[in-house]
Amino acid sequence: MKTWGKWLIGFTMLAPIAAGAQSFTETALLFSRIQPAGSARIMGMGGAQTSLGGDYSSALSNPAGLGMFNKSEFSISPGFNSATANSTYLGNSVNDKKTNLHIPGFGLILQTEQDGRNGFLTGTFGVTYSRVNNFNQNISYEGLNDDTSIIDYFIDDARGQSANSFLVNGSNFNTPTGLAYNNYLIGEKTIIDPNNNPTDYFTDVFGKPYQSETIKTTGAQNQWSFSYGANFNDKFFIGAGVGFSVLRYNAQKTYSEEFGEDPLSNLVLDEDLSIRGSGINITGGFIYRVIEALQVGVSYSSPTFYKFTDSYGATMNTSWNNFDYYDDGSVILNNESEYTDEVISEYDLRTPSKLNVGASFFFQKYGFLSADIQVVNYSGARYSSAISGISYDSDNDDIKSLYQSTINYRVGGEFRYNNYRARAGFSYMPDPFRSEQNGVNRQITSVSGGLGFRTKKFYLDAAVVFSQGLSSYRPYRVNSSVSPVVDLDNKTTFGMVTLGFPF
Repeated sequence: MKTWGKWLIGFTMLAPIAAGAQSFTETALLFSRIQPAGSARIMGMGGAQTSLGGDYSSALSNPAGLGMFNKSEFSISPGFNSATANSTYLGNSVNDKKTNLHIPGFGLILQTEQDGRNGFLTGTFGVTYSRVNNFNQNISYEGLNDDTSIIDYFIDDARGQSANSFLVNGSNFNTPTGLAYNNYLIGEKTIIDPNNNPTDYFTDVFGKPYQSETIKTTGAQNQWSFSYGANFNDKFFIGAGVGFSVLRYNAQKTYSEEFGEDPLSNLVLDEDLSIRGSGINITGGFIYRVIEALQVGVSYSSPTFYKFTDSYGATMNTSWNNFDYYDDGSVILNNESEYTDEVISEYDLRTPSKLNVGASFFFQKYGFLSADIQVVNYSGARYSSAISGISYDSDNDDIKSLYQSTINYRVGGEFRYNNYRARAGFSYMPDPFRSEQNGVNRQITSVSGGLGFRTKKFYLDAAVVFSQGLSSYRPYRVNSSVSPVVDLDNKTTFGMVTLGFPF
């Protein structure tokens, strides 16, 4: 059964890079839009690494860079992530923040020496772990709505449906609208007049609600990479690898409306969503040293083929003021409650491929500059299901029509002085939508910096990345021009250190 993507009222796929996913369409973007990832050295330079090497991050971005290692190495990278969301809703501004500690990466690099025949100097095998997406974020908003209530959405959504479908075991019971019906927020118009259409609905609740919502998301997208890079004459480097992705996403949402008058005091809708998935991809590339001071690199990452299992459940509670629903004393409403079953579904997602092109220019022993461009076609994401009768054609059509191909830019550099390093970088990710949604450009810009210290026996690098992007979120939609919109200004501070031990 196709579940939460159809039912949720504005359930958000929230992250520092995007907010407001309400369906499978937005989820495809969330799981496809990957920001730069790697060691502290690479992150300090804005993620520009396609034409570089000698770093465990190469296993993820361009395995050819592994061929530049001249020693084996073990490294680990602890870090922290702080996501701040400033929401603006109906004239009110609210700030919310979520900080978490984690280990965004580590690597084991095993380098082997060759005899130089046919120009083959060395080969290097790498096993690495990288966090490519962080979903930890809190969002809150509130405000007095003079125009609509979520009950208006329930009425619109119920129209044309049989009332029996909202009862236990009915096709619409496990939906927020089904919960609203069983909490008496909406009812058939035949209750008012038997001659009315039985698939039209009304409500006894009027007034201006004070609306508020908190959304808490946790989880991450991680990848294990098993890669190999080869060195030919210290001139040409080539590599390939396979990646195994693991995704964990959890979202808890509490939406409420306060009326403070008869017949309804308040309503509260709690929704919980859990997504678990695993996927596989391959990456290959090369780096060519044109002259001693110039390297160019190209890499390609195939689509990641995911298999997902999700679990959804919701509860609604309403507080009535001793309300006589049928006006005959048969049903007196006070504290009502209903909850859905736990709904589990399985499906597949293919995220887009990525093409990276980069160049690095070296200033002898003083450092270098590096720049990348990355081409990603977000409209190429596709859902499918092995279950007979389940179709994602409408979702895939929406993905194709809403999203576009973009070119992401990354530039960074490193200055060297003896054993010390100083780094800086910048990255830019354009809006993946073909046209602005709710008047918001969803581009993401990041600036970064870092320091490093290196010896023959160990090295220590540190980096901080500041990212910012705008987004928007609709709690619900109604058949009018006054559907409420939450404007979000998302800021993320990501810090990490990498400690490495060559051997």
